[in-house]
Amino acid sequence: MTETAERFHPTKQDRFTFGLWTVGNRGRDPFGAAVRPTLPPTTAVERLAELGAYGVTLHDNDLVPIDATPGERQAIVGDFQQALADHDMRVPMVTVNLFYDPVFKDGALTSSVPAIRRYALDKAKAAIDLGHQLGAETFVLWGGREGSEVDAAKNPLDAMAWYRDGVNALTEHILTNRYAIRIAMEAKPNEPRGDIYLATTGAMLAFIATLDHPEVVGVNPEIAHEKMAGLNPCHSVAQALSAGKLFHIDLNDQKPGRFDQDLRFGSDDPKGAFYVVKLLEEGGYEGPRHFDAHAYRTEDMQGVFEFAHGCMRTYLILKDKVVRFEADQEIQGLLQSIRTRTGNADAFDRETWGAVGYAYERLDQLVMELLLGVR
Repeated sequence: MTETAERFHPTKQDRFTFGLWTVGNRGRDPFGAAVRPTLPPTTAVERLAELGAYGVTLHDNDLVPIDATPGERQAIVGDFQQALADHDMRVPMVTVNLFYDPVFKDGALTSSVPAIRRYALDKAKAAIDLGHQLGAETFVLWGGREGSEVDAAKNPLDAMAWYRDGVNALTEHILTNRYAIRIAMEAKPNEPRGDIYLATTGAMLAFIATLDHPEVVGVNPEIAHEKMAGLNPCHSVAQALSAGKLFHIDLNDQKPGRFDQDLRFGSDDPKGAFYVVKLLEEGGYEGPRHFDAHAYRTEDMQGVFEFAHGCMRTYLILKDKVVRFEADQEIQGLLQSIRTRTGNADAFDRETWGAVGYAYERLDQLVMELLLGVR
């Protein structure tokens, strides 16, 4: 291993995690069948541990099939726990799949069918129980089917009330059982629904304030989801951090205006990824650095784990760039000049201040040169 490779080699202290569904993605899309074999969860644990990952995360059905018997469930979970112990891996987060099965085609917690809402709630509670069993600290709730294509079919006020009732019931389940778990709600503007309720992190934060136990519920911003809505992910993450609600984060990348791509972290927008890393490293976030992405459909299993290593390596490179940013005398001198000038409120003259240049062009160019490796 070269000196550079060793320098950016991930370790468990970096707290990098991947969903089983990320490295387990088989490359299926609406236009083509799967191109890779099924990856057993225990193999995912082993391979990710070899790369230096801290842990794995999972939907309930990534590990236990939806129709598994209690005996099958016990055997599957037992084997998985043994793999975790063998490779010193953790499960910091679990989530629930309320979007894949046909029963959820018109919503889960917001279905207009009371029996489906009850089933979805019971399934989510069981996923929380599984998370507790595996030692998870966070339960992510993504409402992938909570939305509409035909607005006439469902009153959105009713849907919001059902959604609120469902999340309240989940917090009661956690508190009643004294689980050391918090809920992190994940926003997305569209896909698989035409429009998804609570489409942005800001909308989620407003919704959380209406819950019975808002202290138990935060958010899980995803880079790609924010970019799908044309938003700046760094600003959404900052809003969550400033509200004390950044319970988890999904790192990936996305070309704006496209379907949900879940690209390798930093692969499309290195500068945007840099500012997210800077915010996480300097803003007090102590949770896992979780990657919710998948390899290109062109890749075999070797390529899948090249992708996983690339996510972690890019984060570490950008983390190093954050240190270089703070140590760069020209950048810091320019920032000091900007802050001193804009902070002077003793004598205000409208015309003078209207003519002031802020030197942001120079600052942005210096950052670009830093990221491009010439500083």
